[in-house]
Amino acid sequence: MSAGPVRTVVVGAGPVGLTAALVLARAGVPVTVLEAADGLSTASRASTFHPSTLDLLAELGVADALCAAGRTVREIQWRDLAQRVVHRIGYEALDGRTDHPYRVHVEQARLTPLLLDALAAHPHAEVRFSSEVFDLRPAGDGVRVWCGGPDGSRFPLDARHVIAADGSRSTVRDLLRLPSTARPYDTYALRVVTPTPLDEVLPDLSALSYVRDARGSFSMLGLPDHWRLIFRIPGAVPREEVTARPAVRDLLARSLPGAAADIRVTGAHTYRLAAYVLPDFRVGNVLFAGDAAHLTSTAGGMNMNCGLHDAVAWGRAVAAVHHGADDRTLTRVAAERRGAVLDAVIPRSEARTAGIGDPGALARALNDIAAVAADPDRRTDYLVKASLLDCAPRPVVRA
Repeated sequence: MSAGPVRTVVVGAGPVGLTAALVLARAGVPVTVLEAADGLSTASRASTFHPSTLDLLAELGVADALCAAGRTVREIQWRDLAQRVVHRIGYEALDGRTDHPYRVHVEQARLTPLLLDALAAHPHAEVRFSSEVFDLRPAGDGVRVWCGGPDGSRFPLDARHVIAADGSRSTVRDLLRLPSTARPYDTYALRVVTPTPLDEVLPDLSALSYVRDARGSFSMLGLPDHWRLIFRIPGAVPREEVTARPAVRDLLARSLPGAAADIRVTGAHTYRLAAYVLPDFRVGNVLFAGDAAHLTSTAGGMNMNCGLHDAVAWGRAVAAVHHGADDRTLTRVAAERRGAVLDAVIPRSEARTAGIGDPGALARALNDIAAVAADPDRRTDYLVKASLLDCAPRPVVRA
């Protein structure tokens, strides 16, 4: 390793930033996490953890606690509007390919405290809250990062590398004047939240169920203490219109005929759907991960899981360079992670909603699912790709 700064600065204390920091800390790399907020976010966001991600979190020692806090999902269902199960695919098809042949539904806010606690065991790792980055620029063979403290002070940090994990509105990306215009989808998402246990209202309901019907399509996700119903809404429909209580009740009545009256609604929220990929995930010694590097459709939970994969890949690569590996390791990882987004995450995520709003395309999509469900090899291939097992960093096998 050349002379100069040895610290890595991670910008953002979300799941991606803290995962990268923990990988670095466990590898003996001094790391400082800078977070503009005064504490960990508790916002309700992504909630799906795939087998590939659980394997990597197990390597970091946090998977068991996360799984214990969540709901294990062992089957995907496709249902019609009458709530008949049309097709089903069980995660047992992944037996032998992962230590976690299931997915777990749990708020991402349950992961960050686990990562923060694990970081506390490493004296060469620190997390600074209320520390907003307002400038950064190359300095020698590293990067000088300027940030503000909670007392209004401003101070520099010299880093060998910076991992930008500061989300879709990335300050680091803006400071480097990188392109950030996302391509909006022609729909946005409406998430309806209910504490009603839908699996007690709807017979044989899996905690991951896709209703795909020419008369209406939506998804149902079961978490430990609530269920989420996700609808795609045409972009021209005003958001305040679809979240109004009468509109939500009417939508449920059409989507769950005969059951809507038994469902208590505690929230209805919209969020945008857009695609965006940085031209390069590496800009000098600044490395981009998660939403700072890419946005995709939220279907399938792939974007967040991909971000965690970015974090592990960058953490390993920076640690390798720190310990003497060739700097070109970072260029290779940048290309691999960008390729995973373009070649796997975006097309697979978009395929999850294939046919919605188009009866002919929906029929073709359901026919394809029927063929997959009937063929053991295709079931396995489907779940490998849905779980990003074919493009995630491989877990480290320790003797």
